[in-house]
Amino acid sequence: MEIERKYLIDTPPVDYRSWPFHQIEQAYLCTSPTVRVRREDDTCYMTYKSSGLLAREEYNLPLTKEAYDHLLAKADGRVLTKKRYLLPLQKAYGAARDANSGIVADAAKPGAATDAADLTVEMDVFEGVYKGLILAEVEFPDEETALSFVPPEWFGRDVTFTGEYSNSRLAMAAYEKF
Repeated sequence: MEIERKYLIDTPPVDYRSWPFHQIEQAYLCTSPTVRVRREDDTCYMTYKSSGLLAREEYNLPLTKEAYDHLLAKADGRVLTKKRYLLPLQKAYGAARDANSGIVADAAKPGAATDAADLTVEMDVFEGVYKGLILAEVEFPDEETALSFVPPEWFGRDVTFTGEYSNSRLAMAAYEKF
C-alpha cells in the first residue's frame, strides 16, 4: 500500500543539488488502472497502481533492460524524465524544528512513525517538457499519520487530493507550462 502526500514546490532549498538523487525515466502503458514502466538509475521495473489519491495499492515487478525498452516503445503519451532528490524529513525542517515536528502518530501503534527521521522527502525536479516543475512527496506508514502531517515551511501547495500533478496525468496531458 502506498500512502503519500504530494506538494508543489515553488522555491526548493538552495542546497538540494547536494542531496542524493536518482535519475528517473518513466512512461505509462495504461492510466486506468495505472500501469507504468520506469528506469531508475540502472534498475527497470513495471508498476501497477490501483485508483486513489492519498492511498492506493502498488505492485512493482522487475524488468530487464530489454523488456523495459520494448514496453517503453508501446507507451502512451510522453516519457517523463526527472531527478528524484532524497532528504530525510528531519533535515528538511531545518535546525529550528525538533525531530517530532510535523508528525503526529501513536508510538504504540506497530509501524507508526515516531519522528520525522523515519520519513523521507522525495523531491522530483522534472526535465524535458516539464522543466521547472518541482514536486515533493512524503510516503507514510498509515493514513492517520499522512492526514496529520504538517509540512516544512518550504513546501508549497498540497496537491495530494487534486490529482492534477499525478505523473500519469502529466504524461497524458497536453503540454502546460507549470
